[in-house]
Amino acid sequence: MILLRHELRQGRTALAIWTAVIAGMMGVCILIYPEMAEQMGAVSSMFADMGSFSAAFGMDRINFGEFLGFFGVECGNILGLGGAFYAALLGISSLAKEERDQTAEFLLTHPVSRSRIVTEKLLAILLQLLILNLFAAGVSAGTILLIQEKPAVDTLLLLFLAYFLLQVETAALCFGISAFLNRGGLGIGLGIAALLYFMNLIANLTEQAAFLKYITPFGYTEGADIITEGSIAIPYLSVGMAMAAVGVAAAFYWYTRKDIK
Repeated sequence: MILLRHELRQGRTALAIWTAVIAGMMGVCILIYPEMAEQMGAVSSMFADMGSFSAAFGMDRINFGEFLGFFGVECGNILGLGGAFYAALLGISSLAKEERDQTAEFLLTHPVSRSRIVTEKLLAILLQLLILNLFAAGVSAGTILLIQEKPAVDTLLLLFLAYFLLQVETAALCFGISAFLNRGGLGIGLGIAALLYFMNLIANLTEQAAFLKYITPFGYTEGADIITEGSIAIPYLSVGMAMAAVGVAAAFYWYTRKDIK
């Protein structure tokens, strides 16, 4: 597991920054809720009547004045979108950086198979995402206790699980693409994360585009759906995990056969 430790050590600064920013923003968001709670009833009614804008963000189906509704929209967007960007950056650079930084020749001369390289790099990505989410959940839990709110714990756990799976899927898709790259692909990774996010907004706006929810992982992390239904949409999740598996399989297949430059 030398490569795994090396990947974690190499990415610790970026992990610390992304974790601090995402968890910190979520903490601040929760802290300001008591100050806004009294006005949230009127705000919720206003948002619910804003037509397409409300539908795009699911604010027409939840009470923005209640803590869970507020958390699902505000904190959910922070962890969902911020986590997706971080996951995309991890996945898209993991394999490609060896050729980009000209370290592939040094790495592949060691007695370690390419499949093991892919496995340990993938494990490093998953561990970093797990650390990010555990820290964000811990900060959120501490801040919720601080403001003395008592939301449904099972619903909160479902929300955090959905965001973690979203990040895993995004990272896996970018990880598969990374195997085909030999230069930096940060723009590709960020573009994929942004595209997936906007696909969900479009799917919320019109029934003709509802099929996009099967393609984007943001389809099963919709806070309004999880809060009102009390569960993650299994059809969307199943397709998402299948796409993640395809991304990982593509990484193993191509990286173990490609001509490393």
